[in-house]
Amino acid sequence: MLRELQLRHLRAVPFENLSVHLGDEIVLEERRLVEKIVEKRRGGFCYELNGAFGALLRALGFEVTLLAARVYGEEGRLGIPYDHLALLVRTADAGEWLADVGFGAHSHCPLEWGRRGEQRDPGGVFRIVEAGPQPTGDAGGAGSTAGRDLDVVADLDVVADGERVYRLETRPRALRDFTAGAWWHSTSPESHFTKSLICSRLTEDGGRITLSGRRLKATTADGARREDELPGDEEVLEAYRERFGITLERVPEVRPATVRQR
Repeated sequence: MLRELQLRHLRAVPFENLSVHLGDEIVLEERRLVEKIVEKRRGGFCYELNGAFGALLRALGFEVTLLAARVYGEEGRLGIPYDHLALLVRTADAGEWLADVGFGAHSHCPLEWGRRGEQRDPGGVFRIVEAGPQPTGDAGGAGSTAGRDLDVVADLDVVADGERVYRLETRPRALRDFTAGAWWHSTSPESHFTKSLICSRLTEDGGRITLSGRRLKATTADGARREDELPGDEEVLEAYRERFGITLERVPEVRPATVRQR
């Protein structure tokens, strides 16, 4: 059941940062997150998507723990504390699983929490491994428990080794703990969410469709890709509506950092 729920969520609810550029307030409260996704038919980024998905799972009887993670960036450096929100889900009959519907291109299905070998998934090959020392020159995360952190390693192209995606802290967190991370990603000129527009979801055939600004990209499960530049606002709004189920009054545009910070 958990596997099916995650797949359906990834296919139906877009990973998107439109609120950042539309000037909408991002409030990390379960009621507000569910309202945005269910009633307003929108998506969101990790704090919103996994926050709402965790609420759904709890309502269905799953035991859910919120986990903080720091995403690996250029040269293997870790991002800010509370950089990412993921879920540890305990089921009555199938153990513990890492569920994540808020990372864009990632595993399609939950990953077995206690398994340290390769886990093959429609999205690639993944491993959950014990984390080593912090990368050189990098400060530890808030509340980090040395020796207990875990790294998620992904190989989206199914070749050897793979790359470290994010580092998980195993200490339970509350949704409000991620407020500073959400604010930083929504306002900082250093955040990739403030630099560009993204709206993306998994397709029924295991591919992905992504609208970034005016560029619409469709990728099939076997890697075939098509890109189109949408000529005008009407076509962009239609793409949001028809491809992602999002109805907007105006086309979002990347906002200057000074405007976001105000």
